[in-house]
Amino acid sequence: MSDMLLPYYSWLMALHVIAVIAWMAGMLYLPRLFVYHADAEKGSDKSETFKVMERRLLRLIINPAMIAAFVFGILMIVANPGLLQMGWFHAKLGLVLLMTAVHGLLARWRKQFARDENTRPAKFYRVWNEIPTLLMVLIVILVIVKPF
Repeated sequence: MSDMLLPYYSWLMALHVIAVIAWMAGMLYLPRLFVYHADAEKGSDKSETFKVMERRLLRLIINPAMIAAFVFGILMIVANPGLLQMGWFHAKLGLVLLMTAVHGLLARWRKQFARDENTRPAKFYRVWNEIPTLLMVLIVILVIVKPF
C-alpha cells in the first residue's frame, strides 16, 4: 500500500497539517471558554450560551479535526513506514497521545459544565489552557528540528 500512497505523500502531509491546525485552534479556545463559563452564574443566559458554544466547538470542530489528523497521520506512516524507525517520531507520538488525553479531559469537563456540575474555579482552566500550547510547541520542534 505504501507504493500506492507515496505519490500522494505531500497531499497527505498538507491535509494532516490543516487538520492539526483546526484541532489546535479548538484545543486552545475550549479551555478559554471554560475560564469564562466558570465565572458565569449557573442557569444564567450567559452560562447557557457557553454550553452551546462549547458543545458546537467540540463536536463540529475539535472532534472531526482530531479524527482527520489521525487518519492522515496514519496514512503518512503507511506511505512512509521508515518514520517508525526515528526517535523523534516516537517522542512525537507520545506527545500526541498526551494531547489526545487532554482532549478527553476537555470533553469530560464540557459535559460537567453542560450538567451545571463544574466545581473548579476559572484559574484552574487558565492553567489548563496552557497545556495544549506547550504540547504543540514540543511537537512542532520535534517534527521540524528532528533532534534525535
